[in-house]
Amino acid sequence: MHPPIEPFEHGFLDRPDGARLYWELAGVRDGRAALYLHGGPGSGLGPGGYRRRFDPSKHLIVGFDQRGCGRSTPWAIDDRDALETNTTQAMIGDIEALRTHLGIHAWLVHGVSWGSTLALAYALEHPDRVTELVVTAVTSGSREEIDWITEGIGAVFPEAWERLAASTAPGERVIDAYARLLRDPSPGVRAAAAARWEEWEGTHVSLDPSFVAGPMFETDRERENFATLVTHYWSNDCFLVGHARIRDRIGELAGTPGVLIHGRRDISGPAITPWLLHRAWPGSILRIVETEGHGGDREMELTAEAIDEFAAARS
Repeated sequence: MHPPIEPFEHGFLDRPDGARLYWELAGVRDGRAALYLHGGPGSGLGPGGYRRRFDPSKHLIVGFDQRGCGRSTPWAIDDRDALETNTTQAMIGDIEALRTHLGIHAWLVHGVSWGSTLALAYALEHPDRVTELVVTAVTSGSREEIDWITEGIGAVFPEAWERLAASTAPGERVIDAYARLLRDPSPGVRAAAAARWEEWEGTHVSLDPSFVAGPMFETDRERENFATLVTHYWSNDCFLVGHARIRDRIGELAGTPGVLIHGRRDISGPAITPWLLHRAWPGSILRIVETEGHGGDREMELTAEAIDEFAAARS
């Protein structure tokens, strides 16, 4: 990992549908462009630890808060009607608009968790704009993955899952129930649903060796916004169905160098996902960390090493 650095420039990009996206630049302006895509959906850039995965002497490091969260506006919970325009395809459009705005021809793209899904979806739509891909704690947004993390994994945590599923109507998927509850007109209903969702998120990652118990969010607004965005995306299969399904299209990335990094103990997102993607993506490299779960320290070290290796190969 590289030393921590601060951005040297930041700004906002206005989109035609009213979204206003926060972006920031770090490293060197004339360096190799590299884009970071955060997780969630709805986690935001956070305090900026992602920058340590890029050599600041070689890269122009680009980060942005995805629509509906972080320093971007409006937040999902502040304009619930706009959720209909918050889709993977809209985010791909945001990335392209940001690239054009910054005058970047092409870039290495790195994403973690949901960010890995978005990175892969973006690369499949704009392969000529992606020089390399480094995806960590790999997900692809498939129905199988979403059903596992919201239904199947309940076999491992039956007590917590029973509490999660208590508000689900007969025949209703848990994820659809929470997407509905988090758009309920009643603030009390939404707050209760967000609290139960946070408990579930904290439960299914609890087997990670580095897990630390405690609240995931500092404020009720952050908790509700995150839960609203996650359930909105997951209830819609991340808007990646039919021809957009990543698992079915990944072979189109043949010729695009890529590294997939994943923890063996990631019970929330089992290693079958990166393994299947790797098998169907000619030229990709799969690195499994036997001792970690969803995005541990060693996974981040391997991420930085992969990015360094790509930079060295291009120099």
